[in-house]
Amino acid sequence: MPPSSAAAPPGALTVAERSLAPDLARGVMLLVIAVVHAHILHGLAHGGAAPTGLADTTTAVVVLAFGEGRGYPMFAALFGYGLASVYARRTARGDTWPAARSLIRRRGRWLFVFGILHTLLLFFGDILAVYGLIALMFAGMLVRTDRRLLVWGAVWAVAGTGLYSVVNNLLVAGVEGDTQVLAHPLTDIATRAMTWPGMAPLLLITSVFPFLVGIWAARRDVLTAPDRNRALLVRTAAIGIPVGVIGGLPYALISAGVWAGGTGAATATGWLFMLTGYAGGFGYAALIALIAARMGARRGPVARALAACGERSMTSYLLQSVAWIVLFAPYVLDLAVRVSGTAAVAMGVGVWLATVVLADVLRRTGVRGPAESALRRLTYGPRHAAPAAGRPAAGQPAGRR
Repeated sequence: MPPSSAAAPPGALTVAERSLAPDLARGVMLLVIAVVHAHILHGLAHGGAAPTGLADTTTAVVVLAFGEGRGYPMFAALFGYGLASVYARRTARGDTWPAARSLIRRRGRWLFVFGILHTLLLFFGDILAVYGLIALMFAGMLVRTDRRLLVWGAVWAVAGTGLYSVVNNLLVAGVEGDTQVLAHPLTDIATRAMTWPGMAPLLLITSVFPFLVGIWAARRDVLTAPDRNRALLVRTAAIGIPVGVIGGLPYALISAGVWAGGTGAATATGWLFMLTGYAGGFGYAALIALIAARMGARRGPVARALAACGERSMTSYLLQSVAWIVLFAPYVLDLAVRVSGTAAVAMGVGVWLATVVLADVLRRTGVRGPAESALRRLTYGPRHAAPAAGRPAAGQPAGRR
């Protein structure tokens, strides 16, 4: 283990300083991401056709109503929460706004690089490059007033989801029935490269609102001090989760082929689906924060493993994409066309469980996630050594995570 003099770079958290709620939220919501991606990739392999059979139809409705469009908003909010926390720590140590902004934009540039490589090599629906662009384009929102944050957030929430639903409906109509598969890895890479300029703006315009809400929440320590914000968290969970499910149900029924609503209904319900997805994502995060607060220091092996996965969320996210290539790509195992939609979703759960187990092994051995370590080194510089993840350095107090 590193000596006790090893210090985290300014603006970065040591293991002892980490709070449970954000890491637990990331670890749990990676399950949602895995299930949704498995469902999407299975659907694409079948040309976007509606599922057949009761089991697959039910699975599609459940995944859409409870998962799709609910996981990424929560991650975008946590991204904003994290950047706002970095800014607060930097300024508390005497850094000027230009210096803090430079650090945040440097992180954004490297996230963008990671995301582009992820897109080319593994997965068309990358979110890392989008978060990198948000850090570059919206870093200035960290010093805006709460009023400005919420006003601009409302504009992005309504306009962004409206534009997304219109464009997405056109794209779905354009590819429906196309059963062509990409049978060669180079063709697959070229297709992902051509798809990214269309996908990234859509993901960006729907991620700005939760990013701004995350900044607002960080100023109040909503997740890192859940006991102090219990009333807000209870209301958010009690209202947000039902709104997310109910608001997503009409679009889920159309997408699963249960309700033939037509183009207009698909666009309208798609807008409602995205808009209420924010409420669902925030509700999930609030519920997990309440659970973390109730746990306190009494964390069992499951909670520690989930938090370890959340602490290594970038590594776990990238490993999921490696699994999709191995399991579903037509030039590897090509299982997407051989299994049912329900089985594909079950595979998504299995992939997530594997990343949780791996993250816990890394925690027990005091090893950071490789992706997090690389991003940390590139952002702060190689001279800033930090204690390994999962254990405090020798002589360091256990503190709180």
